Amino acid sequence: MTTPSSLTGICRCASPYLLSALRIVCGLLLLNFGTMKILGFPAGMSPPVGSLSWVAGMLELCLGFLVAIGLFTRPAAFVLSGLMAAAYFIGHFPKSFFPSLNGGMAAAALCFVFLYVAAAGAGPISIDALRDRGRTER
Repeated sequence: MTTPSSLTGICRCASPYLLSALRIVCGLLLLNFGTMKILGFPAGMSPPVGSLSWVAGMLELCLGFLVAIGLFTRPAAFVLSGLMAAAYFIGHFPKSFFPSLNGGMAAAALCFVFLYVAAAGAGPISIDALRDRGRTER
């Protein structure tokens, strides 16, 4: 049987790696939205070049990739947090106050996930962590 103190120890050890897992999964989810808008994969959406939807797709594609691999994570996640807030208030909130009714649950949740990642950093499984290790070894 696991005692509360041993569970706390396990959680404390796993916490940085779970942060990396959260960052990778959410980055890939956003990357998927970007590939749909810009590359037409897996389902084609082709917003006009320069439109608001196209700009959002480019940010989702490029910054989603950076967050997923953990490169320049803090600034990329901060911009994505703002993008998701804008997506929620521009695209979803006018339909209804409630996220369950306006289809904005993903945007609302990702807004706060990316805000957390911007504050917490990329975690140990990231290119940022490799770059930081290289700097401290010199």
